[in-house]
Amino acid sequence: MLKEGIYLGDRYEIVGKVGTGGMADVYKAKDHTLGRFVGIKVLKQEFSEDVNFVTKFRTEAQSAAGLEHPNIVNIYDVGSENSVHYIVMEYVEGITLKTYIEKKGQLSFKEAVSIAIQVGRGIEAAHNKHIIHRDIKPQNIIISTEGKVKVTDFGIARAASTNTISSDVMGSVHYASPEQARNGFVDGKSDIYSLGIVMYEMVTGRVPFDGDSTVAVAIQHLQEEMVVPSAYAPDLPVSIEKIILKCTQKSPDRRYNSMTDLLMDLKKALISPDEDFVVMVPLGQQDKTRVMRPDEVESIKEQTRNIYYKNEEETEEEDEEDEEEDDGFLNPKMEKAVTIMGIVAAVIIVAIIVYIGGSVLGFFKFSDKDDKKKPEENQTQTEQEEKSEKVEMINVKGSTFDEAKNALNTIGIGIERGGEESSDTYPAGQIIAQSVEEGTMVDKNTTVKVTISSGAGEFDVPDTKGRSKSEAESILESAGLVPVFEYELSDTVPNDQVISQSPEAGTKAKKGDTVTVILSQGRETFPMPDVRNKPEGDARAELKDMGIDVVSTSSDYSDDIPEGNVISQSITPGKTVEKGTQVTLVISLGKKITTKYYSLNGYAIDLPDIIPSNSISVEAKIYLYKSEGEDLINSWTATSFPYTINQGNIENCSEGYFRIEWTWKYLDEDESEVTESDETTIEGVSFTQN
Repeated sequence: MLKEGIYLGDRYEIVGKVGTGGMADVYKAKDHTLGRFVGIKVLKQEFSEDVNFVTKFRTEAQSAAGLEHPNIVNIYDVGSENSVHYIVMEYVEGITLKTYIEKKGQLSFKEAVSIAIQVGRGIEAAHNKHIIHRDIKPQNIIISTEGKVKVTDFGIARAASTNTISSDVMGSVHYASPEQARNGFVDGKSDIYSLGIVMYEMVTGRVPFDGDSTVAVAIQHLQEEMVVPSAYAPDLPVSIEKIILKCTQKSPDRRYNSMTDLLMDLKKALISPDEDFVVMVPLGQQDKTRVMRPDEVESIKEQTRNIYYKNEEETEEEDEEDEEEDDGFLNPKMEKAVTIMGIVAAVIIVAIIVYIGGSVLGFFKFSDKDDKKKPEENQTQTEQEEKSEKVEMINVKGSTFDEAKNALNTIGIGIERGGEESSDTYPAGQIIAQSVEEGTMVDKNTTVKVTISSGAGEFDVPDTKGRSKSEAESILESAGLVPVFEYELSDTVPNDQVISQSPEAGTKAKKGDTVTVILSQGRETFPMPDVRNKPEGDARAELKDMGIDVVSTSSDYSDDIPEGNVISQSITPGKTVEKGTQVTLVISLGKKITTKYYSLNGYAIDLPDIIPSNSISVEAKIYLYKSEGEDLINSWTATSFPYTINQGNIENCSEGYFRIEWTWKYLDEDESEVTESDETTIEGVSFTQN
């Protein structure tokens, strides 16, 4: 298993594991060259060590890389590094069609046809390049979050099917065509059959053939007729049903000739679903079991070589041997055995007819001793023979009680219910045990007691909280449970991690039960509000109401934004953010005023004319004001004159004025001291700029 942070090809950084299959594990990775996310499928170790398989895997993947279509998960790259063999493909966010069907149960015919058309378009593009998928199933069909349907695993199925690997690696046999089930010649019509099975499952919610083993299901594909889909979907339009039935004919000759022909009928079905326009190919000589002529075998081998086995001489020889043995609905060995058994059965039947006829006509005589037996004795002997007649017990496990009753009564055996028990193998209602085992010879009229399954046994539901989606899916499926995923917003749980599950961990459940898993979509997102030119208090309140934190503020001057209002914000208005986002605001200080400094140097204040010359003392309180605004700059008290004024650091004022309060004393005629006062103003005093 690759760990997060590992690089492949010095280019692809592993982000996390998103799924696993029989052959490979799938990872989400970041392509640092093109700056995009990709999916990387890495072969499991047991296949990586098989040189022949790896060679075919690379060849087929490179061939599939030539496919470019909106309904195909495109392959970008193929590589190997330190015994790790991988393919790089388009990353599609979504769910498989299998999960979608399990979640919805049954799809409407319009939705099913729409999905089938998109899948068919992808397969058609592959067939046009002589590439057969060979493993079409809902697990290999992805529905993206935008509703686009894409087919994946082109090339992988081909590589797998040309090597000796187990059926569980190849995926479900439920969708395999009859020719695949018998290892026969496979062409594009095999993909048409598989798509027909997928359509059947979409509209009914189930597969047409099922069983306890892959062999049992494969035999059903070969020999049994499917229940028509309308039996499970009564409202299914006739055109859809006939399309499905035509796709899933056991003989390839009776299916659609090409995916293009199938797409034409599917499109017509969307427009006229109730019109019976599908033309079914009538049964003919081609549908009977027969041995293929050498020229037909050679023709098939030639087609196979031209399409799939170029430059693979060794593989061609192996496949030719398989085709010679297996072509036809029954291979030649099986046909020979059937023919011999038919001859033997015919001989036996003729012998019985001759014997019965001869006995009636008296041709066959027995000893007098036998003839002289009393009628009563002969009758008793016959009854005893009938009573003592033995039959071989059959296997009724997996059957319902009624099915078993019919089968047993046919061979003269009775049946009795023997209670119920839980079973992880047999669904509820099926027989899990019988008192007489298969193959045992028993007397006719013997009664067999059977045990009925009450369904799977109960166990504790595992805990998936805090796990990633892929981990939760793996845990639940390993326990035999069916996960269904839903999403909710969360301020505390990271994106794509499990918030909760229902039923909860520890609750009792049975295999096959559904567990609803709630995954986090992360925090709620919304556009960043615009708080510019709003008072700081109002801006803070608005952001707080939306769950956005103002972590800090700064201030600056602005000629346009009033003092105290927001000049700017650290996150652009309209940008998508989530709750808990932090933002910084810049608050206006108002207009910036540039301070100019002025000085008044050596300005002399002298006595005014109002002061008499016989004054014995004079005092002046001098006040200097700005002409603009009448602000006091400074004040002085003077007693000797002229009095020199020096004043610096006068801010933003080039002119001022003096207001002087004079007080003086003098002696009158009586030599008495007299005090008087007055006020003068000196206007237009100019200051010098520093």
